[in-house]
Amino acid sequence: MNLRDLKYLVALADHRHFGRAAASCFVSQPTLSTQIRKLEDELGLPLVERSPRKVMLTPAGLEAAARARSIMGEIEQLKEAARRSRDPEAGTVRLGIFPTLGPYLLPHVIPNIRGRFPQLELLLVEEKSDELLHRLRDGRLDAALLALPLDDDQLHAEFLFEEPFLLAVSGQHPLARRLHLDVQELSSQKLLLLEDGHCLRDQALAVCRLFGANEKSEFRATSLETLRQMVAADVGITLLPTLSVKPPVPRSDNIRLLDFEGEDRPSRRIAMAWRRSSAMTGFLEQLAEQFKRLPEALFMLDPADGAPDRPQPLQARA
Repeated sequence: MNLRDLKYLVALADHRHFGRAAASCFVSQPTLSTQIRKLEDELGLPLVERSPRKVMLTPAGLEAAARARSIMGEIEQLKEAARRSRDPEAGTVRLGIFPTLGPYLLPHVIPNIRGRFPQLELLLVEEKSDELLHRLRDGRLDAALLALPLDDDQLHAEFLFEEPFLLAVSGQHPLARRLHLDVQELSSQKLLLLEDGHCLRDQALAVCRLFGANEKSEFRATSLETLRQMVAADVGITLLPTLSVKPPVPRSDNIRLLDFEGEDRPSRRIAMAWRRSSAMTGFLEQLAEQFKRLPEALFMLDPADGAPDRPQPLQARA
């Protein structure tokens, strides 16, 4: 048994297809198949159920693949620790981020990261939160930006910032001329939300449950941009994270944004998470500092971001 064989098994578990697994490992399909059979002979039990159309791992194969993935992750951490011993601020970091945060946060922080760590190769992976957690736990990511809370004793969560939510309504909505909104006023509203799987949906539902709002269940969006367009078309109202309305995101002329008043204003708390066993902890703490240094103005509503214009006073008659 060698590391190459374990790599082949992990690839087969990922692709469930001998041809695609072989291509990902840059070997021929017969080579990969032969090595998997040798691994089965050495362990004394079948790891794969072979059929003409698909490949399935046996229960023993699933367990072996999970252990192999863990071993490969430890090997990568060993290599990365050696690289960072030579140059602590160089090397590669695989950073995960979820879709309702990545496009809006990264333009504000990536230039600072490149300036602070010019030798760093930052590999960004955008996936939903559940998939990011899965990849983080099995070593395919070094760290991930996730919304708190995280209930996992194996992960360290470094708090970065709190991002308030804004209420987005169309220019024709009765609330469009308001400047602020008490969060308790949500109790009479129905909100457009994202489809299942997005953590922003879970966060918005939590706000709805807390303040008595309801979901407009006739429609569920696949992305934040779809939500934005539906609001602009006066189909409904929704909650938007503050970063999602900041430049370079273009302003939508038919969307009005309302800030919430009071201490219980809805928000989401963002953290950088990594494995407590990670050999990169020292560097990841430095990387997290770059996200903590974002200017406060990014998390505040500015009239230029789409707040309604103030009503003009009536002109006195001559």
